[in-house]
Amino acid sequence: MANTIRIEKTGAPKQKPDQNNLGFGQNFTDHMFIMDYTQGKGWHDPRIVPYAPLTLDPATMVLHYGQAIFEGMKAYKAKDGRVLLFRPEKNMHRINVSNDRMCIPPIDVQFKLEAIKTLVNVEKDWIPEAEGTSLYIRPFIIATDPFLGVRPSNTYQFIVILSPVGAYYAEGINPVKIYVENKYVRAVKGGVGFAKTAGNYAASLKAQMEAKEKGYSQVLWLDGVERKYIEEVGTMNVFFKINGEIVTPSLEGSILPGVTRDSAVELLEKWGMKVTERKMTIQELYDAYAGGMVEEVFGTGTAAVISPVGELNWDGKIMTINDGKIGAISQRLYDELTGIQTGTREDHMGWTYVVSD
Repeated sequence: MANTIRIEKTGAPKQKPDQNNLGFGQNFTDHMFIMDYTQGKGWHDPRIVPYAPLTLDPATMVLHYGQAIFEGMKAYKAKDGRVLLFRPEKNMHRINVSNDRMCIPPIDVQFKLEAIKTLVNVEKDWIPEAEGTSLYIRPFIIATDPFLGVRPSNTYQFIVILSPVGAYYAEGINPVKIYVENKYVRAVKGGVGFAKTAGNYAASLKAQMEAKEKGYSQVLWLDGVERKYIEEVGTMNVFFKINGEIVTPSLEGSILPGVTRDSAVELLEKWGMKVTERKMTIQELYDAYAGGMVEEVFGTGTAAVISPVGELNWDGKIMTINDGKIGAISQRLYDELTGIQTGTREDHMGWTYVVSD
């Protein structure tokens, strides 16, 4: 693999958006990273070029068979001027887990990190500094053979784009309302639920749309076989504080192993709290709620970091969590994680990666 990244700067820089009104995923920076894969040659021609549309043959395989994976990360600008990433090696490892499941050739982890570091450095003036903002990093790989036939592609592109963002949910850190989905399914063991592949999200759109029509921000998925075990929210892993114990669904092949999920578990255990990763039914959760034992519910994910849940709707049965207010654990996790990510709190965990000083 060639390790020299060619850089071609744009001749027409964009006007940067108002960092106090960013939304999420709506604005994109001046440049992107691209690298090609050709069977027999491997990954080659790494380059940073002006952000522009891709030119694809109508028969390009990703458009027909969905052979694609992606990741989500963030870069933060600390008050001392440092640019920080949060546990990027975990995302790089997960890319190759997704690659393996989707029959995409692996990419060298250290080179991926170097490519992202170089691109972020080129675009560091795009990193917003307003509270709650960051530079979202979207690496993705697509199959590029112009071929109609079901087989793995022989060519691919690894692309990284950047987007200055604010809060993922309009509610911000305020509790969101979640609809428990018991009609549609997202993933099953043996499938691709643990991989960050495009088709997982396409499969979730119908349920998400119907939930939003009912006034809910997202759906909580149940398992695809028995339709009773809690799995994850559409864009987050999920945690429940029940009678002093924090429970999160165990990773059994149909749930995405979230980087923020892993970080939350490590912090909670460091703080001396009991954390249990196990299977839990929605009926068990409802019974605990009816018994007054459900103290907090929150989601974890790169986009939202920590998102407290104020209401769950399971088949018309409404569970109001903590009077619809953010709980103490959710707030503590949010403050600690965002503090580490932005450099305002000391990183005792060794999670931050300095892109530039």
